[in-house]
Amino acid sequence: MIMAVIEITKQNYEKEVIESDKTVLLDFWAPWCAPCRAASPIVEELSNDESLNIKVCKVNVDDEPEIAYNYGIVSIPTFVVVKGGSMVAKKVGLQSLESLKELVGAE
Repeated sequence: MIMAVIEITKQNYEKEVIESDKTVLLDFWAPWCAPCRAASPIVEELSNDESLNIKVCKVNVDDEPEIAYNYGIVSIPTFVVVKGGSMVAKKVGLQSLESLKELVGAE
C-alpha cells in the first residue's frame, strides 16, 4: 500500500501527528524554498517505503506558522520526528534519503 504524504493543517494536526500510533516525520517547507522543493521527491520516496512503517507529513510554514513555531522551526527545510506525540529528533537542511531513514530510526 502506497502511503501518500499528508499535508498538515491546524485542523488535522492533533489527529495525524499527536494521536498517531506510528512514528511521524514532519517536513517543514515552503513553496518558495528551493532546497524544500529539492527535498520533495526524497520525502515522497520515503513515504512509499513500506518497510519503515512511518507516517510522512508536510507542514507549509507560510500556511501554518503556529505549528512551525511550536517546533522551534527557524530555517527550512527542517525535518522533525514525532513519536507518541513528542518530538524525538530534528534535522535542519536538505537531507538524503539515507539520512532521513536514519532520522526516523530505520536500519
